[in-house]
Amino acid sequence: MTVAVVGAGMSGLSATHFLATQGADVETFEASSEPGGIVRSTTVDGHVVEHGPQRLRLSKPVESLVETLDLEDELIYGDDDQSLYGYYDGDLRPMPLSVRDAITTDLLSWRGKARVLLEPFTGGAKPDESVEAFLTRKFGEEVATRFAGPLYSGLYGTDADDMYVEYSLGKALDRFGVEGSLLVFMLKKLLEGVETPPIISFEDGLGRLPEAMYEAHAESIHPGTPVTDVRQDGEGFLVETDRETVAVETVVFTTPAPTTAALLAGVDDEAAAVVEQFSYNPLGVVHLHSDFDGTGHGFHVIDDGFRTDGSTWNASMLGRDGVYTSYVGGGDPAFLDADPSVIGRRAATEFETITGAQAEVLSVNVLRPGMPAYDRSWKALDDLSLPDGIEICSAFTSRAGLIGRIADGRKTASAILED
Repeated sequence: MTVAVVGAGMSGLSATHFLATQGADVETFEASSEPGGIVRSTTVDGHVVEHGPQRLRLSKPVESLVETLDLEDELIYGDDDQSLYGYYDGDLRPMPLSVRDAITTDLLSWRGKARVLLEPFTGGAKPDESVEAFLTRKFGEEVATRFAGPLYSGLYGTDADDMYVEYSLGKALDRFGVEGSLLVFMLKKLLEGVETPPIISFEDGLGRLPEAMYEAHAESIHPGTPVTDVRQDGEGFLVETDRETVAVETVVFTTPAPTTAALLAGVDDEAAAVVEQFSYNPLGVVHLHSDFDGTGHGFHVIDDGFRTDGSTWNASMLGRDGVYTSYVGGGDPAFLDADPSVIGRRAATEFETITGAQAEVLSVNVLRPGMPAYDRSWKALDDLSLPDGIEICSAFTSRAGLIGRIADGRKTASAILED
């Protein structure tokens, strides 16, 4: 089996790893000079900063990969027994992610908390129901607008009313096996004593993981080599770069939707037209240094008027001395076209307003195309049909997040080799 993998972010690296370890002949092409995609760690003024995801859970797929790549000695563990906050009505209030915080938080009124108890008597998602409508019907307006909605939609920068349950939250519920009541499911897991995998990173940051994956398969991965064209060649395909043309049996696209659509047009115009519909939200990542001594995982901003969507407290959760990561955009992508100094200063000022502590900008990075929006454009998934020999292993058709990318890479490799 000869396979071309287009892109060497975490999706492409995972697909390459699982294909190669199962005996496939793989050639992986990456446009940028460094593999890893948005998973990138650097050191700024002596501080390790993450330009993409900030931490990871040591789930079974991750643990297996860490062992295979011999990274156990480089692991660092985060503090799981900390609250996540919502900035609501001018104050930081614990989000009800634990039994303790669910009872004590002032983010919700007692009426709002009591409304949650009616959730087992509500039905499942309705056709074309938005995430906001679904959460409001299940848990009440307070939980939907102050907690569950911002917590979920804030990950992708999309308003909960613009996301269909079927193509976003519903997929996560299916993956965890939630068929009826979410509340009953969570209580059952709590009573069973199911442990959540610990938070981890690496001494030099999460970028160590894709770096090690690249090192393990360097002979198959070609950085600085963008694919310029993909076209049918009998029962196989020709993958063209500026350096060479490679004949393969299967092509795996792991790139974001815009890039995938442009290359897919050379093989299947109809499939390319569908992929082209998926929209993304750019994301500003601002690293701050502050003497703020709050204990917690961070906060989501619920109040209006802020460009900051949330903050991860690397200092508290991971022991990254003085480091805080703010995510900015605030529903206004045009703001991210501003000079980095403007973006950074706005993030620092808003962090100071929310926490009461001064902050200095360490670095500013704008991710483009950014996060898959999982908005109403995702209904186009119903129309996506790929030709034989073409696979998509990317967050826009499956599961976002590092664990999702690793799992999708393994699943894609297995499907290819079984065929």
